[in-house]
Amino acid sequence: MSRITILGAGAWGTALAINLAYRRESSGQDSQSGRASHSGRASHDVTLWTRLPQAAQSMRDRRENLLYLPNFPLPEDLQITADPQEAIHQAEIIVSVTPSEYLRATYNQFASLLTQGQVIVSATKGIEDTTHLRMSEVIQQALSAHNLNLPVAVLSGPSFAQEVAANAPTALTIASTDNALATRIQKEFSGQTLRLYTNEDVIGVELGGALKNVIAIASGVVAGLSLGHNTAAALITRGIAEITRLALACGGRRETLAGLSGIGDLVLTCTGALSRNRFVGIELGKGRQLEEILAGLKGKVAEGVRTTHAALGLAKKQGIEMPITEQMAQILNGNKSPKEAIRELMSRPGRDE
Repeated sequence: MSRITILGAGAWGTALAINLAYRRESSGQDSQSGRASHSGRASHDVTLWTRLPQAAQSMRDRRENLLYLPNFPLPEDLQITADPQEAIHQAEIIVSVTPSEYLRATYNQFASLLTQGQVIVSATKGIEDTTHLRMSEVIQQALSAHNLNLPVAVLSGPSFAQEVAANAPTALTIASTDNALATRIQKEFSGQTLRLYTNEDVIGVELGGALKNVIAIASGVVAGLSLGHNTAAALITRGIAEITRLALACGGRRETLAGLSGIGDLVLTCTGALSRNRFVGIELGKGRQLEEILAGLKGKVAEGVRTTHAALGLAKKQGIEMPITEQMAQILNGNKSPKEAIRELMSRPGRDE
C-alpha cells in the first residue's frame, strides 16, 4: 500500500483520487453497467487536499464533490482535508493537480512541509504565463527556492475526469528522465481501468498536454461557427503540426507528439463533448463574450485560455510561428471576431505541408 496525496480537489483531482483510492484486485464488473466496480481491497492510502475548509467538510459529510464532480461517490477510505500538514504528513507520492495559475503559490505554501524521499507527479496541463515555464519546471523552481530538490514526473494523456471517475478504460503517459521513477508510478497507478505508458520525453509530454487546449478552443470556434467537418479536420491536423514545431524547438521528440500525450489528447479535447476548452471555443464562435463564458464555468478552469498567451511567449522565445495560437489570442483578447480569425488562417500564403 502506498500513501498518495492529491493536491487539488477540482474535477481531475477528484477523479484521480477516486480511481487511486482502490486498486481493484478482485472486483470484476458491475453486472448492470458493465463497468469495473469499486469493490475490492484498497491498495492505496489516498488523501485529497482542497484549499477550502468548507469544501473539505462538504465532501466528508456528503461523500461527493458536488461542485466539481457531482454524482460520483467518494470512497469511504478516501481522506479529505484542507490542512496542509495533514495532507503532506507521511505522503510518499504527491500528485499535483492545482490549476496552473496557482501552482507556484501552492508549492511555496507546501515547501516547508515536504521532505526528501517524497516524489511529485505533476498532472496539471499548462504553461506559466509570465515565465513560460512548463509545470514541472515551475514546481522544481519553487522548491529550489526553499533549498529542496524532489524528483518530479509528469502524468498526461487523453482523459476526461468524469470517465476516469466512472472507471472507463483510460490510457495515460507517465514521463520522467528517471526511468526507475516512471516505472514506479506506472506500477503504482495502473489498474483494471487505468493503464500507464512510460516516456523519457518530459518536454514533449508536457507541451503536448498544454498546447492541445489552445487548439481545442480553436476547434470549438469552428464548431460554434458551424463550419463543418472538413474545417475541423484541417484545424486538428494543422494544430498537431503547430504543437510539434514548438515542442521540437524546446527539445521534445516528434514521436511523443504522435502518441497519447500528443495527438491522442488533442483529438479527445478537440472533439469530446466534455471538453471545457472546446466549450469555450463553441461559445466564442456563437458570439458570446469570454468573461461571460468563463463566469458560467462556475470555478471550473479552461486552461487553454491562459495557455494561449503563454504559448505565444514561449514561441517567440524559440522563434517559432504558431498561426492558430496567434488567431486564438486575437479572439480571446477581443481584438478580432471568430469569423475574421478563421478567414485570416485560410488566406495565409501557401506553403508545403
